Amino acid sequence: MATWVIDNSHSAIHFTVRHMMISKVRGSFEKFGGQVEFDEANPIGSSVNVQIETASIATKDEKRDAHLSSPDFLDAANYPHITFVSKSIRKIDDHHGEIVGDLSIHGVTREVVLETEYNGQSKSPWGTTSAGFSAATRINRKDWGMGWNVALETGGVLVGEEIDIDIELEIVKQEQPAAVADATA
Repeated sequence: MATWVIDNSHSAIHFTVRHMMISKVRGSFEKFGGQVEFDEANPIGSSVNVQIETASIATKDEKRDAHLSSPDFLDAANYPHITFVSKSIRKIDDHHGEIVGDLSIHGVTREVVLETEYNGQSKSPWGTTSAGFSAATRINRKDWGMGWNVALETGGVLVGEEIDIDIELEIVKQEQPAAVADATA
């Protein structure tokens, strides 16, 4: 098993939520990190640990970002991080699996399942090895204590409850120093 770290410049965490019942607002988190203990020979033995800076939310609207960071939603001042820690991995086929883990948002931890696709590996021109993954899940924000909303005159609500989360992750293998590699051989 090897340790791999997230390559932030080639990774993204996006979300989508309904606005006024008629459109979708998309956003992302700009600051995140973590590591993956990736067992290439036995992927179900791998693990994932990701930490997202709550205040790094970006939706292309500063007022909306400030409201989403407020106690009405993410409460970034009191909960500066969103975390995901895997508990188990189920292999569906050579390129698809499910990562079951604990997602902590707004002081609440609940289990979620990430539908995951393994996109393969590649050697960079600099000699490092990278692997790529895509993952997605849907959560209900009320399950994490984020129930703020406004009823609309025409029926419905201002902000949808269901949030689609889409992740593109590129991880870089951390090579063991030669002395350590020799000791483990």
